[in-house]
Amino acid sequence: MIRRFAVAALLLVTADAFSLSSVKRYQVSHSSKLFAADDASSVTEEESKTRRAFLTTTTSAMMGVSLSPLFIGQAPAFAADVDYKAVAADLDSMIKENPDKGPTLVRLAWHSSGTYDKMSKTGGSAMGTMRFKEEFSHGANAGLKDTAINWMEPLISKYEGLSYADLYTLAGAVAIKSMGGPSIPWGYGRVDSMNPSDVTPDGRLPAADSGPPGADKSDAAHLREIFGRMGFNDQEIVALSGAHALGRCHTTASGYDGPWTPTPTTFNNAYFTLLKSLPWKKRNWDGPFQYEGAGGSLMMLPTDLVLLKDRDFEKYVNIYAKDAAKFDKDFAAAFGKLLALGTKGLTPLTL
Repeated sequence: MIRRFAVAALLLVTADAFSLSSVKRYQVSHSSKLFAADDASSVTEEESKTRRAFLTTTTSAMMGVSLSPLFIGQAPAFAADVDYKAVAADLDSMIKENPDKGPTLVRLAWHSSGTYDKMSKTGGSAMGTMRFKEEFSHGANAGLKDTAINWMEPLISKYEGLSYADLYTLAGAVAIKSMGGPSIPWGYGRVDSMNPSDVTPDGRLPAADSGPPGADKSDAAHLREIFGRMGFNDQEIVALSGAHALGRCHTTASGYDGPWTPTPTTFNNAYFTLLKSLPWKKRNWDGPFQYEGAGGSLMMLPTDLVLLKDRDFEKYVNIYAKDAAKFDKDFAAAFGKLLALGTKGLTPLTL
């Protein structure tokens, strides 16, 4: 068995010597799944692919095991070669040109990261799996493919070595700051998966309502279950909920309708001040149960209103409604933690 592994290792080294000679930098192509070299080489890309595929298959057979696609089909992009400041500047320009893109990019980053399970160590932002149909077709991700995911493609093409996983999370961090929020701790070094089987099961993101229609204790339990699985406590749950200051619900995506605040492209603590100060009543309409306020121009979901009904959540709502600076600080810490779920060894970057 030891001899078999030694030969297998030699074959893999030989494969690299043949297929990656003269290649100074490479990345995984999201469409062709090939290594794209940026230097001329005596070995063509197609020859490289063929040789490595043959030798990898032979190696796998000799070892008597199936090698993980993360080992076979993917090499880490040379993340240190990417000008992340330039990527961030392009993202900021995209948002400044069309502020409505900001909240959607926050949603992309959040949903790309919020699948993490601290027990099984699966999910999270590490592998850029949101680009796979198996994930973007999850109910909670409705609408992301035709918007934020597609918006990222020109940047992937522009910056060689940039991974989807880094880009999706960086987009969220940049969007928060671009819309007037705090700087979010962020680091690079995520490596994209090439295997859709790395997509986690549907249902790991929080629902807008759980149990009986309307806000009740089942919604509080649901929030603690979902966010607790990721490793968040009550204070962090409430801080992250403050992102609902941004964006709006669409009937074509979530089924719900309307913005939480009158400033959906500005990051602030208005979510908490409005949650506390306005009278919220059930909206009478044909859609799912939601609350309306301010003459029907604003909305809240059952999992929003439960933050007032649960005493342990409510105390943080009160704090953030009174102290915007405290909210900014706590949100930045919690959102930075969210974006790093499932990763290790990231290189910090000041945005």
